[in-house]
Amino acid sequence: MKRRFRLTGTTDFKRVRNAGKSFAHPLVVLVAAPGNAETIKIGVTTARAIGCAVERNRAKRILRETLRPLLDKLPPGWELILIARQPLIQATFQDVRSAVFSLLKRAHLLQASDDTALPAA
Repeated sequence: MKRRFRLTGTTDFKRVRNAGKSFAHPLVVLVAAPGNAETIKIGVTTARAIGCAVERNRAKRILRETLRPLLDKLPPGWELILIARQPLIQATFQDVRSAVFSLLKRAHLLQASDDTALPAA
């Protein structure tokens, strides 16, 4: 994911967590808040409970890669945070992609009828 689409600062994450609405899945949690930017901003984070640094970084890379093909389908003006959960480490890429897609549909950021938005592996 390109850096212009990323949330980077601690204050950005806190603002989205406080103002946003969260949607949970066993693999990942999505927090969505309306923003005032012309583009969508996305932050990806993990907790130390996920595992060592290698596993946490792998989880973040997987989440970024699942969002990369969906960026042009997401509406601008939103700030999102994806929080990896422990089972994500053992999940397949297809499972993670389905989880993120379902969370985005539940948050009304993707159309439920747009099944073509989920690219084939």
